[in-house]
Amino acid sequence: MLKIVRHVLLPGIMPLLFLVIAATPVDTLGCRNRGLLALAISFISGIAALATVIKALIIQRSGVESAIWWIFSTLILSVPVIAMIVLA
Repeated sequence: MLKIVRHVLLPGIMPLLFLVIAATPVDTLGCRNRGLLALAISFISGIAALATVIKALIIQRSGVESAIWWIFSTLILSVPVIAMIVLA
């Protein structure tokens, strides 16, 4: 249960936050602020995805089988980056 929380639910906050900001009306946050927030979230998520894939590669080389959980985290964290590219 702890691995699901650590590797699926916590990284899942970033795509959820990105989608909430992308779905808010322009009148609420303004166009520029909304875009800057979405850009910041996707940038932070992309850096975190790079960090988790590096961690997965290091763990996989040591022979531990928990590297797949870090790959799941990477896939989840890459969703805002892909969404930013698609929406832009």
